[in-house]
Amino acid sequence: MADDPIAAFRVEAGEVLDQVEQGLLDLGHRLDDMDLVNAVFRGLHTLKGSGAMFGFDALAGFTHHCETAFDRVRKGQVPATAGLVSVILSAQDHMRALVEGDAPAAEGDAILARLQQAIDEASGTAPAPAKTPARTGWQIAFRLPVDAMANGTNPLMLLDELRELGDCTIVAMTDKVPPLSTLVPTECHVGWNVTLVGDVKRDDIEDVFIFVMDDMELSIEPLAVDDADDAPAEAAAIDEAPVAEEIVAIASMVATAPTADSPAARSTAKAEESVRVPAGRLDALMDRVGELVIAQSRLSQCANRGQDLVLRSVSEEIERLAGELRDTMMVMRMVPVGSLFSRFRRLIHDLARDTGKTIEFDTAGEATEVDKTVIERLFDPMVHLVRNSCDHGLETPDDRIAAGKPAAGSVKLAAHQAGGEVVITIRDDGRGINRARVRAKAEANGLIQPDQALSDHDLLQMIFAPGFSTAATVTSLSGRGVGMDVVKRTIEGLRGSIDVQSTEGEGSLIALRIPLTLAIIDGLLVRVGTGRYVIPLTAVEECIELSLEDDLRHRGRSLITLREKLVPFLRLREMFATDTRPDPFQKIVVVSTPQGRVGLVVDQIIGNHQTVIKPMSALHRDAATFAGATILGDGEVALILDIAQLIALGQPREETLRAAG
Repeated sequence: MADDPIAAFRVEAGEVLDQVEQGLLDLGHRLDDMDLVNAVFRGLHTLKGSGAMFGFDALAGFTHHCETAFDRVRKGQVPATAGLVSVILSAQDHMRALVEGDAPAAEGDAILARLQQAIDEASGTAPAPAKTPARTGWQIAFRLPVDAMANGTNPLMLLDELRELGDCTIVAMTDKVPPLSTLVPTECHVGWNVTLVGDVKRDDIEDVFIFVMDDMELSIEPLAVDDADDAPAEAAAIDEAPVAEEIVAIASMVATAPTADSPAARSTAKAEESVRVPAGRLDALMDRVGELVIAQSRLSQCANRGQDLVLRSVSEEIERLAGELRDTMMVMRMVPVGSLFSRFRRLIHDLARDTGKTIEFDTAGEATEVDKTVIERLFDPMVHLVRNSCDHGLETPDDRIAAGKPAAGSVKLAAHQAGGEVVITIRDDGRGINRARVRAKAEANGLIQPDQALSDHDLLQMIFAPGFSTAATVTSLSGRGVGMDVVKRTIEGLRGSIDVQSTEGEGSLIALRIPLTLAIIDGLLVRVGTGRYVIPLTAVEECIELSLEDDLRHRGRSLITLREKLVPFLRLREMFATDTRPDPFQKIVVVSTPQGRVGLVVDQIIGNHQTVIKPMSALHRDAATFAGATILGDGEVALILDIAQLIALGQPREETLRAAG
C-alpha cells in the first residue's frame, strides 16, 4: 500500500470521512455549534481538494455541493437543521462509495436534490441577511510557492473558490515566468491579482488559502469604493487568458512526489514519528515473533539440561530479548477500543430514526486498548447486542413517560481492563428481560423441562440459544431469533465469555470478557496422565494439593471446602479418559468463571509457560474443550484448555456421576 498513492488516498479519505461523520453526529445534538460547522466544512474542503488531485473528479464534484451548503451555514446565510445534517450524513455514505469507485450516479443526483430541498427549507427560517453597502470588496494578490503544484495544490481550484465568494476580476501576473527553455513544468511561477467585489469577510478569503498560507505570498487589502467602481473592465479573466491554458497543461503534468529538498519533504521528515503499516505485515511479524518464542523455549530447555555456563548465559540473554520483542510487538498491535465505540454513533442515530425512539448514546473507557484482531471480530456481535438493546430493550417515548422515566432512552458502552482481559459492557435503561417469558419460550422450544430448576444466570443465558426470541413481533431490526447464538459463538471463539444481568423495569447489562490478545498468552502448564495441557493464566486464582486419600473421600460429591466456601471440581483425568492411575499427590487448579470458582484436578503443575497459540487442525476443531494448541520447548504439542467450554461439558457429567453414586 505504501507504493500505491491511490490506495493511500483511499485510506486517508476514509479517515477524513470518519471525522466528518463524527462531526455531523455531534452537530445533530448542537446545531448552533459553529466550531462543529467549521470542522465539517474543513473536512469536506480537504476531501474535495485531495479527491481532485488524485483524479477522483466525481468525488470532488459531488463533495463541492456539500461543501457549498456548509459554507452557507458557516456564513450565517442558512441555519444548520436536523434535516440538513441528515442529508449530509447520507451524502458522506455516497462519498465513501465514490472513493471505492462503485457509486451509481443516480443515487448522487437524488441526494443532491434532497440537499437542495433541505437548504430551501432552512432558508425559509433563516434571518434575512442585512443589506450590504454597494461595491465593497477586497483587492487580493498572491503567489504560491514554486513547488506548490508538485505538492498537490491546484491554483485553478483556489481561483474557483474565490469566484464563489463574489464577483471576481482575475489578472495573471507573469512577470516572473522564466523562458520556456528553462521552465520546469512542475514549478509554479505565475501570480494572480484578484479584485473581489461583494460583502465578504476577510476570514472567508483566508479560509480559501488555509492549507497553503504558511508558504505563500498573500496580500488582502480592503477595496476602496472608487477602485470597485473603476475596476478595469478590460482586464482578462483567468479562464479566458492564454496563461490559463498553460497552467492547466502544467497542472496535468504535476508529479505527485515532492523533491527531496522541498518544504513538503522536510515536513514529511518531521511527520515520520508515525508510520502507517499494512495490517498484514504486522500479522506476519507477529507470527515470526511467535516462532522466536518457541525456539527460545527450546534453547532454554537445552541450556538447563547441560552444564555449559556460556550456553546458559546466552540462552538467558536471548530469553530477555525475545520477551522484550514480544511485549513491543503486542503493544504495536493494540488499538484503543474507542475506534470500535465510535462506529456505533451512526448506528444509534439510524436506529433512533427507524424505531421512532429518542436514544441518548454514551461511552466510557475509550482509551482501553485491545489487540486489533479482537477489535475487528467484536464489531459484528456488538452490532447485534446494540440493536437488541435499542429495539427490544428501550421503550417508546410514550411508554417511558407512562412508566415514570425520561422520554429519551439511554444506551452506554463502556470498557475497562481487568488483568489480562478487557471487559466491555452494553447497558440500557429499558424494560429489562421478562424472565417468565424467557422460561415459557425455553420450555416451548424444548430447551428445558417445565419443572427443571435453573439459576438466574442459566435462565438469562437462554437468550443465546439458536432461534430463541421473546419478541411479540418481528421487525426489520430483530425478533427472528437469529444472531444471538452467533454472538455467543463469536465471543467464545475469542476465548471470551458473555454474561447478562437484568432488572425488569430498569434495564439490562451485557458484559463481554475478552482476552487482550489472541496471539501469545501466559499459561500454566500442567500434566494430566501422560499429556500436557495449558490453562490460561488469566483464569487461574490459586493452586492447592489434593492427596489420594482426600480424592477418595470426595468421591461422589466433587466438592472441597476452600476458606469456608464450597468449590466444585472436575477430574480432568477422567474427562480426558487417560486410563492412567492418579499421582499420589494431585493438584487442584482453582479457576474463576462468571458462575463462580471451579477446581480442575491435574496430576502435576509444571509451571508458567509463554504460550504461542496455534489454531486446531480441521480434524480437531469440533473438540470444543480446547481453544488451540502450542508447541513446547521439546517440540511436543500441548493443548490449550477452553475453560468455559470445559466446565460447561464437565459439570453435567459430574452431576450424573453423583446421582449414580
